[in-house]
Amino acid sequence: MKKRKTIFAKKEGMSRKWFRVNAAGAVLGRLASKVAVYLRGKHKPIFTPQTDCGDFVVVVNAGKITVSGNKAKAKTYFSHSGFPGGDKLISFEKLVAAQPEKVIRLAVEGMLPHNRLGAQLISKLKIYRGEPKQYAKLEKLAVPAGRQEVK
Repeated sequence: MKKRKTIFAKKEGMSRKWFRVNAAGAVLGRLASKVAVYLRGKHKPIFTPQTDCGDFVVVVNAGKITVSGNKAKAKTYFSHSGFPGGDKLISFEKLVAAQPEKVIRLAVEGMLPHNRLGAQLISKLKIYRGEPKQYAKLEKLAVPAGRQEVK
């Protein structure tokens, strides 16, 4: 009887592809989970949890991202300056208007490991407010649309 060997991916031998995601009209959570899977490399058959085997992902039209339900007004982002009374709350609407790239980056970061590997993975994510021409020919990654309204 032949023994099977477990194959572990090595960082040196990984082939990386570039994918382009159009965020126009996409729901934030669905887009972030799809992007996190491709950054982590879970879509590949040689996925190894402790190795960076993911691909590069470019998100375009970040300013046209949506959220479902009442989250556009109710969702808030918290940060603190480190000084007493230095807490800052900003709503989703205001943050999308000012920095739509930050909204997507925070959502994807929350779905990646919170260690050195996660920091390495998030560096392969490129987010743009508009649609730059240099990424127009990349392979497109389909993002599931939001839930359809029942009439």
